[in-house]
Order: sequence, then structure tokens, then C-alpha cells
Amino acid sequence: MIDRQQEVGNHGFIAGVDEAGRGPLAGPVVAAAVILDAPLDGLADSKKLTEKRRDELAVTIRKRSLAWAVAWADVAEIDHLNILNATMLSMRRAILGLRVRPNHVLVDGNRLPGLEFHSFSVGGDAIIKGDDTEPAISAASILAKTVRDGMMRELHTLFPAYGFDGHKGYGTAAHRACIESSGPCPQHRMSFAPMSSMRNHVA
Repeated sequence: MIDRQQEVGNHGFIAGVDEAGRGPLAGPVVAAAVILDAPLDGLADSKKLTEKRRDELAVTIRKRSLAWAVAWADVAEIDHLNILNATMLSMRRAILGLRVRPNHVLVDGNRLPGLEFHSFSVGGDAIIKGDDTEPAISAASILAKTVRDGMMRELHTLFPAYGFDGHKGYGTAAHRACIESSGPCPQHRMSFAPMSSMRNHVA
């Protein structure tokens, strides 16, 4: 693994950034940013961990990281901006939410959000599969996933007909069947296929 801290300089703070929820048909896209204070055991891509292990690690990350923040873009923003731009927006919000300003960010994937802010800018690297190779990105992946899952469970209480607590808004066969029978609800991304053909049938 490349020593990213040494690359930036020992005086710099490096934040890992990742998102959860780009692909679902419903719900927000959530991003997290984490500056680790020391190595944490067990970090990995959140998709490779059990729900129980993610929840355990999320508690540890919050307690033991130097700084962390979670932010999101809601369904209206996703439909207005498109999912890529909404994802970049949620990442910028997470970076701005850190109580310690990073000198550099490591972002999972092949694209960076805008890193020019009102009064400062930061450097950044986009790293494909970074959630599997960079601990700070893995930590961000875990926080983003656990927070979004919690949000989808809350949305299930408001819209119980769709089973958001199970599939978390992803386009499973069961979810698509619910949409066919009940029509979309206000938490569905109407800019996504197959939702766009149902704009006049929102529950």
C-alpha cells in the first residue's frame, strides 16, 4: 500500500471519502468523510462485511477517528441534478462537515468532487476500489452504508408498502413488484428507469 500520509506530508490530514446509494431506485445518496487518528482493525469495503460487523465498526470509527462527517443529497436533488452530480454534492457536504480541515482527500472510484471551497481548497486522489485498499476510505464506506441503511429503515415506517427496511431501495424483484402494485412514493427517484414512465402515479 502506498504511504499516502508521507506523500502529502506528515503535517497534513488525509480524509477518506465514499458514498452509499448511487444505484437504488429510492432514497438519498449518502456520503461520509473520515480522518483516521490511528489504524483500526477490521476495516474493509462495507459491502464485504455483515450488517452486524458494519454496525460494530461504525461505533468504533466514530469513537476513534480524528474527525468524521456524514452528509447526503435527497431524492429531489438527485432528480434535479442527476445521480452523479448529487453524489459529488453529498461528498462535498461531508468534507465540509469535518471538524478538522483535511489537506488531502482520497475518494473511492474514478472521479473527484469539486475540491475548491469558498475559502480553501484541498488536494485529492480518486482510487478505484479504494474502499478495499485505503483504510480511511473503508471507514467512510462503513459510515455511509450504516447511516443510509438507518435512513431507509426510517423511511419504511413512513412507506411500509415498499419494504425499504429489507432491500434499502435497490431494484430487487420484490421492490419492483411493490412499485407495480402501489405506484411510486415520494422517495422514489423519478429520473431513474423504470420510474420515469410513472411520473403521474406517485402514491
